[in-house]
This record gives sequence, C-alpha cells and structure tokens, in this order.
Amino acid sequence: MPLIAPSLLSADFLNLQADCTMLNESEADWYHLDVMDGRFVPNISFGPMLIECFRKATSKTCDVHLMIEEPEKYTEQFKKAGADILSVHIEACRHLHRNIQQIKSLGMKAGVAVTPHTPVTALSDILGDIDLVCLMSVNPGFGGQKFIPYTLQKIKQLRQMIDERGLNVLIEIDGGVTLENAPSILAAGADVLVAGNTVFRAPDPKAMIRELKQL
Repeated sequence: MPLIAPSLLSADFLNLQADCTMLNESEADWYHLDVMDGRFVPNISFGPMLIECFRKATSKTCDVHLMIEEPEKYTEQFKKAGADILSVHIEACRHLHRNIQQIKSLGMKAGVAVTPHTPVTALSDILGDIDLVCLMSVNPGFGGQKFIPYTLQKIKQLRQMIDERGLNVLIEIDGGVTLENAPSILAAGADVLVAGNTVFRAPDPKAMIRELKQL
C-alpha cells in the first residue's frame, strides 16, 4: 500500500483544527507541509510557527518540504517545531551533502526534492545518504497544477537507481496527483503520494484518502 501524505497547503486555513481532526481520523499516513519563501519559489506559505501547531494536533509523521533558499539557516527551527522528515531542494543547496548531514545530526530523516527540470541522475552521489526523494511533478510554488506526464519516466529511472544499489529510499510524488493518475504513478515505482486538492476539495476527504490508500 502507498503512503498517503495530504498537503496542508490545500486545507481550509480558517478551519485547520477541523481538517487536522479529519486527517487524524483518516487513513492518511503523513502530514505534508510545504514551506515557501517567495525567493526559491514565487509564493509564500507558512513557517515553523504553524508547523509547531500541526505537530501539537497530530501524532502522525510531519513531512516538511522546504522550498526555500539557504535551508541550512532554518533547519534547527524546523526540528524544534516538530518536523520528522525534512526535505531540501537540490537546486537550493550549494553544499547538499553538508545539508543532509545537518538534518540527520538533528535526528530527522533527510529528503532531497527535485524540480521537474532536474534529472534524477543528479541524485546519484547523494542517494545513499538520504531517506526520501521528493520528485516534483509540477513546477513548485502553487497548488492545483496539472501533473507533468514525463515524471513517470523519472520515477522509473529513479526506482531502478535505488533498486540496483539495494537502498531503502522512498520515492515521493508531489504535485497534480489524482485518483486517475495515481495507479500509473505507483506502477512506475513511487512509494508516497502527496495529494492536496484531490483530498481537500473532495466531497468526502476521508473516503478519497481511503481510495488512494487502497490503490
């Protein structure tokens, strides 16, 4: 079964407690929390203060995706806020191995995110040091975008790289995941589905999570 990580970016921010309660009662595995700084991506979302609130609201894994420049400056803050997994963008890290070491030294699992234009071969030298790859299947910055079909080829290539080396690295797909394209995403080799609008705009979000979980 895939891991399902609803993206809180698509939640109702006037009713976050209700949405957290819904997620806690659902079959969702993780909370996916997108942090944007208006520099690395053309949008601003939220930071450690709100993540601290989510941490208090759930015992589920808090999967924090940093779409920010200079993530090393804020890593400790996100640890204190309650992040379990911290993913940084390969495109934002001048010294990626050092960033990964910093995340792991603080007791978090380390992920590396890649935008659609970055080839998965760029991960080759770091793959053995991380726990997760977050493949962006839309251009980062905004929710509600359509899945980029070429991502399926990237998933297959990354799956092969991981399996050939016998690594325990999860492949997470972030952007445009729907009930219709999720089967092909999973068949290509993905482990974790991030779903925002697909979950929170559904008539019955818990039922939608259940359907994704059972694929």
